[in-house]
Amino acid sequence: MRFIKTSVMRADAATVFAFHEAPDAFARLQPPWPKAEIVQPPTSLQVGTLVILRVRVGPFWQTIEAEHVAYEPGVMFADRMNRGPFARWLHRHIVSPRGPGESTLTDDIEYELPLGAVGRLLGAGIARRQLEKLFAYRHEVTRQACEADGTRPSIHERPSR
Repeated sequence: MRFIKTSVMRADAATVFAFHEAPDAFARLQPPWPKAEIVQPPTSLQVGTLVILRVRVGPFWQTIEAEHVAYEPGVMFADRMNRGPFARWLHRHIVSPRGPGESTLTDDIEYELPLGAVGRLLGAGIARRQLEKLFAYRHEVTRQACEADGTRPSIHERPSR
């Protein structure tokens, strides 16, 4: 299965990529609605960097471990889920120049749900809606951090909706 979210940013590619390299970027990109805690934040976007979260799924806590598996400074980084709710997950974060003062941010995710055909039948729609909501939020956070006058909202501010 595949999910792609692309947004045009009124900021150059270097600014958008630099946002993702900031030490607090991962925390800022976490939405307020799932009950979650960052156990081990990323220390960089470099290959081999691990990220560990605990997320509440219904009455249960689940650990998610992701590892950065590709990194092209200023262009792209990718992470693979080693442990978590998906049977397979590869997430590419791509920033491309679009024109003077503009760029595109693309999140390209290849994933498989657990339980094969049964998982796809029962969970494909739910997974897609959750991904749409999550990445709409993340792209809005990125937009607010990178566009306009360049001022960055604090980690506690959330994008307006």
